[in-house]
Amino acid sequence: MTMAETYQTPDGRTIGGQVMEMKNITLRFGGVKAITDISFDIREGEIRAIIGPNGAGKSSMLNVMNGFYHPQEGEVWFHGKKRGPMKPHQIAKQGIARTFQNIALFSGMSTLDNIMTGRLTHMNTGILKQAMWWGPAEKEETENREVVEKVIDFLEIQTIRKTPVGRLPYGLQKRVELGRALAAEPKLLLLDEPMAGMNVEEKEDMSRFILDVNDEFGTTIALIEHDMGVVMDIADRVVVMDYGKKIGDGSPDEVRNNQDVIDAYLGVAHD
Repeated sequence: MTMAETYQTPDGRTIGGQVMEMKNITLRFGGVKAITDISFDIREGEIRAIIGPNGAGKSSMLNVMNGFYHPQEGEVWFHGKKRGPMKPHQIAKQGIARTFQNIALFSGMSTLDNIMTGRLTHMNTGILKQAMWWGPAEKEETENREVVEKVIDFLEIQTIRKTPVGRLPYGLQKRVELGRALAAEPKLLLLDEPMAGMNVEEKEDMSRFILDVNDEFGTTIALIEHDMGVVMDIADRVVVMDYGKKIGDGSPDEVRNNQDVIDAYLGVAHD
């Protein structure tokens, strides 16, 4: 499949050309290789899963994708352009947002205010006008608040909009973090273990929201997840890592029947 080709999924969604391409990525920390010569792409409109045992290098790969780490070897291409070293706020302005394996919210702030922080890259008025809440700043604040309210409605968290997130149960905190990422209106949404620590009901809710984000907003999603049942249910394609190397890449069925993948998951997790 070439960069520009599109295809239809079994459920009727259209998957477009490449959004991001990782070319021969190698990442080292001192003398230790976290990632070794890995290549894969992410296509417009798909849900792309990255799986592997603990310590396989998945989160390091996500940090390369969102520009937090810069690989010693290889190239990252985004929307057909090679990406050099960039700061996190520059990556955000490009249209990439992410959630974290460990919840990274402001616990003393309300749900609404936490999700509002996802709009920072869309706020352009100067600090003086913002402080006075006058003219363009007032208009901009109102427009951004409308986006946030739509996200709150979408995630069905209206009843906790004014609740400090530190008081919320874990599953709802993860939903608020997803809301903050969605508020940025990303072209590419990176999710680092969005269902870690959740019970079955919370996982079902989060799976539904991820599918709805992809379907209703057309958002391209790349996610790391350990729950193989979830991955096989929601992912269009799966890339498998083990000890920093790629050992599988393809549809859920192809990956499920890959002997190297079977062996990696039958082995002991390595940290």
